[in-house]
Amino acid sequence: MTMSAELNLTTEERTELFGDFHPDEHAAEAERLWGGTQAWTDAQRRTASFTKEGWKRFMAEAAGIYARMADVMRAGAPADGASAMDLAEEHRAHLTRWCYDCTYEIHRGLGELYVSDSRFTASIDETAPGLAAYFQTAIAANATRHDA
Repeated sequence: MTMSAELNLTTEERTELFGDFHPDEHAAEAERLWGGTQAWTDAQRRTASFTKEGWKRFMAEAAGIYARMADVMRAGAPADGASAMDLAEEHRAHLTRWCYDCTYEIHRGLGELYVSDSRFTASIDETAPGLAAYFQTAIAANATRHDA
């Protein structure tokens, strides 16, 4: 089953929420990479129940975290400092609340995608140039902090 079949949105709502991004175009790749995992199963189940308003809340929360991380970065705080790590933890909790149990290992892997996949990097860096790498460092530092 593709992601587009599971989004409970009309074509107009998808355009309003996601603009030029088309989740269904990436569904096969995502399923190939993560389709056998519990996180994938949970995310598919949870997001299938999202209404347009639910998607708006999810996306607004995420945008807020990214904006605050950009503010911390622009203020010159180290990516492995408490402020950035606390925002990384908030990001991990956000994913857990809305999508799947985002363990520190999963979160660390997501942070790696932020810098290894140019699509992620470009999207995140739209908020602030260099944010993807900064965020990745904060995520890794936060995971290490919690592993200790």
